[in-house]
Amino acid sequence: MNTTRTPEQPAAPQTEAGVHPLRRWLPVVASGLAGAVTVTLLNEGARRVLPHAPRMDVIGERALKKSLGAAGVVPPQGEALYRWTVAADLVSNALYYSLVGVGTPGGGWSRGGALGLAAGLGAVFLPRPLGLGRQPGEQPPLTQLLTVTWYVAGGLAAAATYRASRNAS
Repeated sequence: MNTTRTPEQPAAPQTEAGVHPLRRWLPVVASGLAGAVTVTLLNEGARRVLPHAPRMDVIGERALKKSLGAAGVVPPQGEALYRWTVAADLVSNALYYSLVGVGTPGGGWSRGGALGLAAGLGAVFLPRPLGLGRQPGEQPPLTQLLTVTWYVAGGLAAAATYRASRNAS
């Protein structure tokens, strides 16, 4: 079997380090998705069983309604608004948590923890100044602590996924 490349056969795309671009981006995308899914599952699961669980879904619905209204778009209502919000949360959180893959490979854990902490603190302190109100059923400091914990867990899940997928590729 001839494994040499003839001039008619283009080489597979390579980065400067000789790694195929998909191998570079797969861990980044996977880490973002892992972080987003972790936060969403924690939020959705806990709100069904804990009376003072974080209600980032409600804050997200308010933000989506406000944003669409400002753009002159009639926002969806009821279950449709909920589905749009969950989808928007998954996409935005996946993009955010994919930042765990920016920088040196060895810094993934610290970036994941820092990203999660920043997102959690933002989720606690920004809704009121942005005109989104308080979380329903909020019981300080429990609700705030759980909110930060969910986002830190998302950051650490992103970091673990980034490390595992980089090692696998």
